[in-house]
Amino acid sequence: MATQQRPFHLVVFGASGFTGQFVTEEVAREQVSPERTTHLPWAVAGRSREKLLRVLERAAMKLGRPTLSSEVGIIICDITNPASLDEMAKQATVVLNCVGPYRFYGEPVIKACIENGTSCIDISGEPQFLELMYWKYHEKAAEKGVYIIGSSGFDSIPADLGVIYTRNKMNGTLTAVESFLTICSGPEGLSIHDGTWKSAVYGFGDKSNLKKLRNESDMKPVPIVGPKLKRRWPISYCRELSSYSIPFLGADVSVVKRTQRYLHENLEQSPVQYAAYVTVGGITSVIKLMFAGLFFLFFVRFGIGRQLLIKFPWLFSFGYFSKQGPTQKQIDASSFTMTFFGQGFSQGVSPVKNKPNIRICTQVKGPEAGYVTTPIAMVQAAMTLLNDAADLPKAGGVFTPGAAFSRTKLIDRLNERGIEFSVISSTEV
Repeated sequence: MATQQRPFHLVVFGASGFTGQFVTEEVAREQVSPERTTHLPWAVAGRSREKLLRVLERAAMKLGRPTLSSEVGIIICDITNPASLDEMAKQATVVLNCVGPYRFYGEPVIKACIENGTSCIDISGEPQFLELMYWKYHEKAAEKGVYIIGSSGFDSIPADLGVIYTRNKMNGTLTAVESFLTICSGPEGLSIHDGTWKSAVYGFGDKSNLKKLRNESDMKPVPIVGPKLKRRWPISYCRELSSYSIPFLGADVSVVKRTQRYLHENLEQSPVQYAAYVTVGGITSVIKLMFAGLFFLFFVRFGIGRQLLIKFPWLFSFGYFSKQGPTQKQIDASSFTMTFFGQGFSQGVSPVKNKPNIRICTQVKGPEAGYVTTPIAMVQAAMTLLNDAADLPKAGGVFTPGAAFSRTKLIDRLNERGIEFSVISSTEV
């Protein structure tokens, strides 16, 4: 991508927010990565110079780089001030937008980036926002030749690229994949910052508008290749992982489906059916989650219920979400594994009227999901935009990670930084 005219290759917007501070640290690591052969000028952006300086000072201490603050630009801008967003966008090749919930704060940043010829990456896990931005801005972004890429954190790079990796490793045609997410925590348990909780509350509270958006889009259905993938029960037992599982209610299914549509319509690839689940362990965990889920789904339907959910995240999530977020010890002890079970047909075997005769199991494993994997994925997505221009979609536009990066070296980059893609088994039946 053309970077010569802009003072900064990357700008982290919302750098003083909870997730933004971890993204800032990750860009600082990338800046001095041994593989780097070129200079990486970058900046942090937000409302308060003092807070941005504090984030840089904390990163400098953590990384043992006392001069970091003097190496990084500082841009003062505010989501409520469009002129300040324009000024930020004009100085960047790629903006890393960490300001959520995106349904409230995401669109002005995308608008400013497109108008000023700047690419933008976010880490939204909000399907309604992601799909609406595609309908509103895809053509405008394409005209400007810029790339707007959503869901480039833990939501939903492991799932989206995991399906593509599984397809690439199968010796034949992949037709269906189920993924199972397992989160591991240390002795101090698991905690997630309530910013993610807020996004979920507002998303579930507004599900009718997502349905309306999809109905209005009136897109022709993507063809189903091979037998239709059956949905599991709301609580099902996965024999291979010896664990109960429930449907994963994040953005992964929405994102993967959009990627598969893009790959089918633009690159003539056979579309893959997809379903996502999360393992919940034994029967005690199932009961606990059932109660939490019923509370959530009841309260999220009413305005006053949503206010209570947002005011008391720790109470209604049974301790999983908090306003403080995880401690460093909790982060260090956490990890995730996403296991993909795929089926398809070997070369020469027709998916019409035949049963799938190949099964494949792959995995994506990585460190803590929200504040280690997400920054790595986001920053490596940005580095791929900067360095793999020839392998991106020819014109700009609004893309899922899989649509933008399916032909790039992003999976290799992630493997090098501890987010590991691997084949567990592949058998012909």
